[in-house]
Amino acid sequence: MKSKTCYIVGTSMISFIVLIAIFADVIAPHDASALVGRPFQPPCSDHLLGTNDIGQDIFSELLVGARYSLFIGLLATAISTGIAILIGMVAGWFGGAIDSILMKLSAFILAIPYIPFLLVVSTFLNSSVWAIAIVMGITSWPEMARIIRTQILSLKNSEYIRSIAAMGANGRYIISKHIMRELLPLIAYRIASRFRTSILAESSLSFLGFSPGIIKSWGTMLYYAQSRNAFLTGAWVWWVIPPGVMITLLVLGMSLISYGIEGKMDPRLESR
Repeated sequence: MKSKTCYIVGTSMISFIVLIAIFADVIAPHDASALVGRPFQPPCSDHLLGTNDIGQDIFSELLVGARYSLFIGLLATAISTGIAILIGMVAGWFGGAIDSILMKLSAFILAIPYIPFLLVVSTFLNSSVWAIAIVMGITSWPEMARIIRTQILSLKNSEYIRSIAAMGANGRYIISKHIMRELLPLIAYRIASRFRTSILAESSLSFLGFSPGIIKSWGTMLYYAQSRNAFLTGAWVWWVIPPGVMITLLVLGMSLISYGIEGKMDPRLESR
């Protein structure tokens, strides 16, 4: 599949999910937290995806759950990207002792097991949605920061940048007008990859029960389905599959966007 086609398909999938999250209250036939039917009611005209163990409409839960899953993924990605750009640029541009200290810090964070660390921290922070997203963001920047640093080192020593510096341009001008322009495709690719990973991490934490029980997310839907024995009954068909499919579509959409951006960055992929 061509990278442009991947990008269009991925963007369409993500846009569809974002629209669901924005207009969830309008589309949802019931209040996602209200008891509107009997427990474990199979899909019918009133409940398109049936009900859960306490009689809540699963279709409404699925629509509202898109908001929290996207919110946590976006916030974690924004924090991670901001830290990575700052540290990667400072380390790559100034070099020396600053570079050495920042790279040692990134190596230390990379050595920490990601999911187990999130489990421990979320326990101490009472599984706050904001806290989980922030912790995910401040612990997932090293890989992007190292890549940005490497690119800046390469660009800084190129004839193109040396010529601009020789003409009297200061560092701020060079970074904002020239280096950032060269880094934008790479940053866009890493953002798409980071968002995909954040969604999977949030779903994993929620499935393991390390998220606020009062929120509706796709991960918490899977957690309650597992804890209320939906896997052992016929309810798994309408309670487990829908959030699993939505998580898969979201991750697949971001993967296609990443591949599309990568194809633009490296035209050789198109020829393959």
